[in-house]
Amino acid sequence: MSNDPFEVQVQHFAALKSKYQATKYEDSSPSSLLYLILRKADLEFEITDFEWNWLLEHELLETIEAIEQEPLRKAEEPRKLDAKFSQLKSKFKVTRHRDLRLSSPLYPILWKLDSENKLTDLEVKYLQEQGLTEIVAIVEEMARFAALKAKYRATQYPDCSLDSPLYQILKQLDAGEILSDVEANWLVNNKLVDTLEIFGQQKAVWEAEFAQLKDKYKASEYPETSASSPLYQVLKNLEVDQQLSESELNWLEEHQLSETLNLVLEIEQTRHFAELKVKYKANESEDSSLSSHLYKVLKKIDLDNQLGEQDINFLKKRKLTETITLALDKYAAILKSKIKSGEQLSEADIDWLQKNGREDVITFAIDKYAASLKSKIKSGEQLSEADIDWSQKNGREDIITFAQEKKFAALKVKYRIIDRDFPFDPFYAIMVKLEKEERLDPVLVVQLIQQKLLASHGRIAIAYHRLEACFYEQEYERTGNKWNLPNASSHWRKADEPNSALKVTENLDFDQIKENKLKSALLTTRGGAFRDIHKLGDAEKCALKAIEYQPQSHHPYTLMGAICFERSQFSEGERWFKEAIKRGAESEDIDSELKQVVKNTKDENKRRQVVEYLLKKDPQRYAWAKAYRKRQEGEDAQRKNS
Repeated sequence: MSNDPFEVQVQHFAALKSKYQATKYEDSSPSSLLYLILRKADLEFEITDFEWNWLLEHELLETIEAIEQEPLRKAEEPRKLDAKFSQLKSKFKVTRHRDLRLSSPLYPILWKLDSENKLTDLEVKYLQEQGLTEIVAIVEEMARFAALKAKYRATQYPDCSLDSPLYQILKQLDAGEILSDVEANWLVNNKLVDTLEIFGQQKAVWEAEFAQLKDKYKASEYPETSASSPLYQVLKNLEVDQQLSESELNWLEEHQLSETLNLVLEIEQTRHFAELKVKYKANESEDSSLSSHLYKVLKKIDLDNQLGEQDINFLKKRKLTETITLALDKYAAILKSKIKSGEQLSEADIDWLQKNGREDVITFAIDKYAASLKSKIKSGEQLSEADIDWSQKNGREDIITFAQEKKFAALKVKYRIIDRDFPFDPFYAIMVKLEKEERLDPVLVVQLIQQKLLASHGRIAIAYHRLEACFYEQEYERTGNKWNLPNASSHWRKADEPNSALKVTENLDFDQIKENKLKSALLTTRGGAFRDIHKLGDAEKCALKAIEYQPQSHHPYTLMGAICFERSQFSEGERWFKEAIKRGAESEDIDSELKQVVKNTKDENKRRQVVEYLLKKDPQRYAWAKAYRKRQEGEDAQRKNS
């Protein structure tokens, strides 16, 4: 290269003229105005109007257009480079590399790899350090392709792409695989004669080997000699002691190679026998005959079948104790797996476990089933009779106890007695009977009375009285005895079902009833039911009529006293209560009626009047009314604050 400044300028001017399409301008002297204009354009300096006019005068229209387009070209060039970079990244599977700028060292590496198909060790090291293993793998594949091309004399083929058909063909040759006619023709069409010659040499070796294998494995009658025959691969697999696939066995059968098939079967069984001897520690036995009983026993073990006493004795005689242990452990494990899946052991399974000292599996089965029963109980299910029988038979009464405790807890919630520390016995039996809608024995009723559970309107009392009401209705239907009706009505009232109480006593023909005592009882309980639904007029009519039929019974008088108190007629009510006491009523009966008046009164003002009246009359006797006063005061204060 010349160091003469003038010569350098001449060369620079020539390059600029070429770049800006001004080669037809003959003056090549650096002193030309055109040189100045082109230098300014290349440095992106502004071209003056004078300079534009000069270019027009000299008809350098293409130069004008080139100068105008140059900024656009320069602006477009980074986008083109970026697009090329993206194309290369996609081609070489770059997805996780962070530094993807055009200034990244990765760009020239990918460009070089795309154009030259190889990299230096330093460049490969850079890719490894950046974690670009996919590209490194591609580089290694390219190197392998190049090595295969050299090995099989195909270097004259220009395409180095890994998608090239040649790469696949060369890999097949290197793996000792036979080329198809299409692949061989491809080599011919691409004039890769040397490669084709190598394949021919390999093919001759394979066909010679094929002939030997056919003779060895009794397949000589098969006519085909080409190494591309499926039989060649089948026989090669046999030669390397590789188990044949189902499709290969089917092929032999379809082509009626029965002798080969028999030989294969014998080989497979011999191999299988040897594998089983190793697997089940029976190598000490020299027996290798396929008809031996040992082979049958080992196959039983491997198929997860139970060994019988005869088989175990056979192994004992041959001192194959490890085999026995493995067989017992294996079948015990199978039974455990069966248990884990939710199945139960059969009687035969249990018998086998007991005979072979594996009671641990029986215990496991019992514990597993017990756990499933506990889970069933926790989810709210009830034990069946079969479950209870199983628990008793297997000494797991704890399951029954657990079920009863869970049910007892649920029943206490249902009957709203969870805040009371009731003993399990007898209240579990009581609630179970109530659930089954069975009448309670007198002893159990006494227990409820002692706990004051029938004096309240709790759920146990309601359930009890409902059962009793149904019983007396059924007794009336069965016997026709009308004394069952007031009993049924009374229990319906105590079960908080006054309408049912009224239904029991309606449509009665009192003219057909001879006993005044029965008439009075029916009218009194009917009047009480009317009072429960706040039909005090109807209740009064019934009470007065009951008094007419039996003036000496205190019950209708008590009813009249309660009716008066509900009407806030306290003096009149007191009079009726006194009459009731004269006829045998207890003060507790009167107090019970007054409690019901206070409880059932919906009008707060009327309730307040009754409470204040009672507390003023006798604060000690009616101390229970203070709770209603306190509650009322609290509600009043709350309303005032709000």
